Amino acid sequence: LCVAYSGGLDSCALLCALAALRGREGFGLRALHVNHQLHPHARQWARTACALARRLRVPCRVIEVQVPRARGSSLEAEARIARYRALCGNLRAQEYLVTAHHQEDQLETLLLALLRGSGVRGLASMTAVSSFAGARLLRPLLPVAREQLERYVRRRGIVWSEDPSNQDPRFDRNYLRHSVVPVLRSRWPAVAATVSRSAAHLAEARELLDQLAREALQNARDGVALRVSALRRLEPAR
Repeated sequence: LCVAYSGGLDSCALLCALAALRGREGFGLRALHVNHQLHPHARQWARTACALARRLRVPCRVIEVQVPRARGSSLEAEARIARYRALCGNLRAQEYLVTAHHQEDQLETLLLALLRGSGVRGLASMTAVSSFAGARLLRPLLPVAREQLERYVRRRGIVWSEDPSNQDPRFDRNYLRHSVVPVLRSRWPAVAATVSRSAAHLAEARELLDQLAREALQNARDGVALRVSALRRLEPAR
């Protein structure tokens, strides 16, 4: 297992939990820390992350990336793309990338997809197992609330880094996290858990729709082309 390790609260909790399981379950474990070089404290965050990894006896490699800042593009989105390219590009054969996305992350992801007018695929949000750029991704903390993770690391005296950009409301996800989700939670305290359940239902629906599409494709395929006569027998949506 290779942990996408930012050194923030969530990934520190994930690394600590996996390190505790490693000996009992017998899997290999290491961490990759991506330095986006966007903040003056980025190198200090990398040093703090590596210090905890050493304490847990987990090998940790720091990767420095350049994030393109094209006019009109989203810095948040560009940083995410650069981060995942770096992580997936540095995986070893037979290695899984493990990320620390949790229940509140899932809530924010579904809300963003809803606001963008996404279909079933987008609204299914994140799944526990998925693929990206040929790599296999695992998200074991999706059912876990951030509050639980914070209690876990505080009990162990773990020091984590806080990126001040996570407080910047100009980024859509931060706006939802700090301005929208607290209002929702004040009315519906279990909103993160219930929305995560909806995302799981949508992921199941997505798989069924994909299966239906594969069956329709099999009947319509004609070498590298499609038979128009077969397509005409399908309902428009299908």
